[in-house]
Amino acid sequence: MIMKDLMMFFLGILLLILGVLIGVAFLTLLERKVLGYIQIRKGPNKVGIIGILQPFSDAIKLFTKEQTYPMFSNYMSYYFSPIVSFILSLMIWLLIPYYFNMISFNLGLMFFFCCTSLGVYSVMIAGWSSNSNYALLGGLRSVAQTISYEVSLVLIMMSSIIFVMDFNLMMFNEYQSIIWFFFLMIPLSLCWFSSSLAETNRTPFDFAEGESELVSGFNVEYSSGGFALIFMAEYSSILFMSMFFCLMYLGGYNLGLIFYLKLSFISFLFIWVRGTLPRYRYDKLMYLAWKSYLPISLNFIIFFMGIILIFINL
Repeated sequence: MIMKDLMMFFLGILLLILGVLIGVAFLTLLERKVLGYIQIRKGPNKVGIIGILQPFSDAIKLFTKEQTYPMFSNYMSYYFSPIVSFILSLMIWLLIPYYFNMISFNLGLMFFFCCTSLGVYSVMIAGWSSNSNYALLGGLRSVAQTISYEVSLVLIMMSSIIFVMDFNLMMFNEYQSIIWFFFLMIPLSLCWFSSSLAETNRTPFDFAEGESELVSGFNVEYSSGGFALIFMAEYSSILFMSMFFCLMYLGGYNLGLIFYLKLSFISFLFIWVRGTLPRYRYDKLMYLAWKSYLPISLNFIIFFMGIILIFINL
């Protein structure tokens, strides 16, 4: 019986990873198409019908290219940091309460915080081990950025946790059956969305890989497979943050067409922001995180705690 359970467990994880990888492949295609139409051009349209096979040809090209190593790089950490980054981004998906998942996470949100906090180390080590000044600068900027917004990210989520009084993600589904949390905390949900843009290193907060001044940032020395893994880690975390937004604010996790439409819309917003907004100035992000999001999230926590206490006393 235990062997059957273990086999089901690994089968569930395998199906999840395959689904995420296929989702990542077509999210890159969606991004290139949307950015193309924003810039009044077609985007990929040669490989397959309307460019539908473009992600697969890109994957084949990247993974068959020769892997290059800088002469003075710290080889082991340089080689493994993209792999660790990719594994971490896939590990977070295990807490999603999908139906054939054999894992029940009562402390799912704690697991989320642990994994997202670890993600910055792979970026830092990738920048440091390349032994390039540009890569090191990109890594350092990423670390400074993480310290700034992750505090407010946790505090924003604390308001939702106070509402639900549980770390289990399935509880969000039950509590939002009457009204979505989005309507109860519109400012907080928008703060969460912009913080998740910073979490995934996306425009306008892509300081870790500011192409115009840092020559692609921490991943400047990576080519072929290493670059592909960093790229896939970033896009799988975009998909995850989109799903997390739906789960926390847009009605919880009820697997159906509407849920996928919500998820696709939030992923589209990530791309839309990239095509619309210029990069923020570095000190402005610090100002935004410490002077705006932190007070807002703390005030909301106090407000919701007051509401809960009133209901308990009633």
